[in-house]
Amino acid sequence: MRLATTLPPDTALSDVPAAVRRVERLGFDTVHVPETVHDSLSVALLALEHSSRVRVRVRMTLAFPRSPMVVAYAAWDLARFSGGRFQLGLATQVRGNIVGRFSMPWSNPAAQLTDYVRALRAIFATFSRGGPLRYEGTHYRFDRLQPYFNPGPLDVPEPEIFTGGVNRLMCELAGAEADGLVTHPTNSHPRFLRGSVLPWLAAGVATAQRVSRPVLVVGAKAISAPDARSLREALAGARREMAFLYSTPAYRPTLALLGHEDLGERLTQLIRDQQWDALPAALPDDVLAGIVPVGTYDEFPAVIGDWYGGLCDELSITTPADTSADDRFASMLEVVRAVPAAPDGLALAQAASPAPPSG
Repeated sequence: MRLATTLPPDTALSDVPAAVRRVERLGFDTVHVPETVHDSLSVALLALEHSSRVRVRVRMTLAFPRSPMVVAYAAWDLARFSGGRFQLGLATQVRGNIVGRFSMPWSNPAAQLTDYVRALRAIFATFSRGGPLRYEGTHYRFDRLQPYFNPGPLDVPEPEIFTGGVNRLMCELAGAEADGLVTHPTNSHPRFLRGSVLPWLAAGVATAQRVSRPVLVVGAKAISAPDARSLREALAGARREMAFLYSTPAYRPTLALLGHEDLGERLTQLIRDQQWDALPAALPDDVLAGIVPVGTYDEFPAVIGDWYGGLCDELSITTPADTSADDRFASMLEVVRAVPAAPDGLALAQAASPAPPSG
């Protein structure tokens, strides 16, 4: 199984070089660049400049605040600069952020992101072959790209496009249009993957009559630590993030599946009441340990095998902030890497006969 990790969202630009070099030393295959308080494409450029082996995937660049042409130029440059190590991840975000934080319109997000990906591919094709750009979709129309503005073909493959998704329409979109799907921390539980994500992904594959499925990257909040004490500390840090995420109604399906629907409503009410500091305490230890995979370095490979063995192609694992046990952490990652990845036919098999819930 391939392994990914995510740069902390608040990593200062000056700290990105050291952070990505550490990711390479630890042996990860991919580093995810989030988009929360920084521009993801700018951080990706820094990460690519200061690494030599690891793939850099933005997870996820917000599509709707940007024109597809703007993103196409950036992705093309990053692919050329890195020798093909850049992967473009795109997501919609939720309506409140697109409208309230970015002052952009919101209509049908699944249809718009589908059109966005198709527009990007049309632009990429024109960058490669030259000639006129002609694309007209449901949300985007492009009919002008003079030779002066065309960056020309790459000598590496064009950037792969990954999409993020939590619910049915976005997972079907990935199955039909994307090179890969990256799940959200809130829909990465194995029961939700087996019962929902994989059948939805397969439905998209079937609709588009694709011959192979997209890569499945599980973006779990997978947490490990050297010992029980440091694991408790790591969980305390994760609790605030997961409580905030599950306060968003669109991210609640896993809580409902696991019998914690009331918890989701309680977290949402705390946000409405602006009680941000009360969020972590509202997510109990036993619930948190049941929705994210956790374990000491000795336990963690077996936990991952139980949760995700044969279920995905790549798994995201949280890198500890403390570097003092990096040698042990790297050794543990090598054991996790031996966990079997998903077989090529998994998505279609899941659609035909969903596996029983487990884990």
